[in-house]
Amino acid sequence: MTVLLLNRGRISAKELADRFEVSTKTIYRDMDTLSQSGIPVFAHQGTTGGFEIMEQYTISRQYLTLGEISSIIAAVKGMGTALDDATFSSLLEKVEVLLNRSEKDGVSHRGESLVFDLNPWAQGPVARHKVNLFKEAIEASRRVQLSYINRNGTETERETEPYALILKGNVWYLHAYCLLREQFRVFRLSRVQQFHSLPGTFERRQTPVLDSYAWDQEWLGTDETEVTLVFRAQVRYRVGDAFPADQVTVLEDGTLRVKRMFTLDEWFYGMLLSYGDQVMVEQPDYIAEEVIQRAKNIIGRYQN
Repeated sequence: MTVLLLNRGRISAKELADRFEVSTKTIYRDMDTLSQSGIPVFAHQGTTGGFEIMEQYTISRQYLTLGEISSIIAAVKGMGTALDDATFSSLLEKVEVLLNRSEKDGVSHRGESLVFDLNPWAQGPVARHKVNLFKEAIEASRRVQLSYINRNGTETERETEPYALILKGNVWYLHAYCLLREQFRVFRLSRVQQFHSLPGTFERRQTPVLDSYAWDQEWLGTDETEVTLVFRAQVRYRVGDAFPADQVTVLEDGTLRVKRMFTLDEWFYGMLLSYGDQVMVEQPDYIAEEVIQRAKNIIGRYQN
């Protein structure tokens, strides 16, 4: 309850009762207990009333368990693997101060039970430099000029106002306002070619909320088609890596049927061809015909 009050400000007794699945009478008794223990809880009357804690009050180390502090340390270390930023080293030192000597020795002896390594396999210095340049531009509110290759292989020049870096899985994205499109866009950093910061600063706009970074079909600007694919059992491990379990049906002969929505672009056909003869398009027929034609084109190129 103390953590909720600190994070959210004023909360009504009903909200707290619903949150903890108890009666409002229990909440009032708990608030009395908190006040008696020295936590400055105040009650406000009226329709906008509720409980809140004195603004100057901060939570002490005693409310954090060893496991919680260890999780924070693991997360900070993980960010340090992805960014060349001394801020995370300093933050790590400050968080580790919350542990006493015996706790530090215990963690060292037991080993780390949770490890975040946000640095993708085989990422070179150029990729890290790109991430850090955009991070610096975001912090300084500087525009960035970049050339970008979209999903269809077209390269365009963009002037952007960068707002946030997003690490989704092991892929970095940039959330920025695109002056060419006059709207917020999400750019995959691996598709950013030439890039450099521009002089001067920009006035920050109100940005969309990206707490969960949910997928938005408008980012693609194209429609999706339901496709049914059948994979041989030999590539079951790849199918498991690429598709959610609820989209995969294992058939009696061991083959796997995947039914889902796809955007029929170059990425899609490249994905299909990467499976070679281990996949077959069941529906729709015109996609199967397109795959056959692309396979013929590949053969023709080698014959020539």
